Amino acid sequence: MTHLLTLELNDQIFIVIQRQAEAIGIPPERLAATLLEQRFGEVFKSLLSEAEKETARARFERHFGALNLEYVIDLNNDIDADLVREYASNHEEG
Repeated sequence: MTHLLTLELNDQIFIVIQRQAEAIGIPPERLAATLLEQRFGEVFKSLLSEAEKETARARFERHFGALNLEYVIDLNNDIDADLVREYASNHEEG
């Protein structure tokens, strides 16, 4: 569910939001809504009791290991081996 909220901002705040929104290619109202959701999402999380946090954590952890691709994948392949060698290399020649 979403709700329409009309805000009145001073010029400075609006310009900052507008410039940031343009830089990432979204409308300023979407950026403002996202910023509010992020900020108040954090506040909401801090208001949860320990029991509620534990319930949410358990609900999240139920998804661990739940991936079913319905086909076999081979993780031991040449590309992965090349990546391991590349990450382990210190790139020193000699």
